[in-house]
This record gives sequence, structure tokens and C-alpha cells, in this order.
Amino acid sequence: MLRGGTAWCNHDYVSTAELAEKVRGWFLGRLPEEWFEGPAEVRLDREEITILGVLPAPAPTEDATEVERAAAIAGRVQSFREETRERRIEIAREAEHRFGRKVSWGVECAGERTMFTTLSVPVMTRLRQSERQVLDTLVDAGVARSRSDALAWCVRLVGKNADDWLGELRDALRHVERVRAEGPGA
Repeated sequence: MLRGGTAWCNHDYVSTAELAEKVRGWFLGRLPEEWFEGPAEVRLDREEITILGVLPAPAPTEDATEVERAAAIAGRVQSFREETRERRIEIAREAEHRFGRKVSWGVECAGERTMFTTLSVPVMTRLRQSERQVLDTLVDAGVARSRSDALAWCVRLVGKNADDWLGELRDALRHVERVRAEGPGA
């Protein structure tokens, strides 16, 4: 559980940045090298660790149609998912015990991202009337089924359109955590 820039890891308090490094390092050592092209991307937040690896793209014939290419990619992803299921479950259980977070898996193949498992966590917020009206408009227009779905849609939209800015903000936060860890009383 994260609290003020620290987290539990095997019953020790560590900084969030240090925990992220430990998690990435552990998965780097634990994942079979033959699974992905290069090291897997490891992301984490307070509840979940997400592992995303790149699969080699299938090599369809030169005269393959887009439908054939899409089917080949889907087949490659499905094959990987089925062939690695037991090992992924074993690795996830170890990581969940070690780091106290659920593990989600996904792959990218020929630019197509497929998530096998993901965690959906409720988040509470307080909104003023003008903000609730935005959500209600999305519901009334059929964009979302509920206020909760509308809020999730808004978050995805902001995340998609603000990737660069959010990346810079995350980098700045990592820097702040490093500086805190080196400060007095560290």
C-alpha cells in the first residue's frame, strides 16, 4: 500500500521509485527471455502491476490481405496466451505475494495491443454540479451507460490526448522521489 511516497515490499518500507525498480528488476529476472522481443514493459500503481511484452509479428505472404494479416496477429496472440497461461499464473502469484499487488498481462503484436487481464478498481470522487452535468450529458447522449462509465471515458480521453504531458509529470515525480530519498533522515 502506498502512503506518502512509501510502500510496503516484503514488510519493509521503500520509496515508490525504489519499489518500481525492484518490481521491474524482479520481472526482468523472472520472465522467460524467449517470451518477448526485448524486455517487457512493467507498470505499477497502488493496486496493480501490468506486464506488457512485444511478440514477434507473424510473417504473412506478400499477397496477404488486411483480413489475413489481422487474423495472423490474432492467432499469434492467442497462441502465446494459451501456451504461457500456466507460467503466467505461477509468476503472477509469486509477484502478488511478494509485492502485494495484482498482476495483469498484455502483449503487443504488429502494433496491436491486447490485454489478457486487467484490474478494475473503484475510485470515489466528489464532483460539483457543473462537473456532474458533463457526465450526465455523456450518459444522455449514449456515449456512456452511467456516470461511472462517463468518468472512465473522460479519464481515457485525457490520458490519450495528454500522454506527453503526463509522461513529463511522471518523470518529474520520479525526480522528486529521488531527491526526497537522498534528503535528511534518509
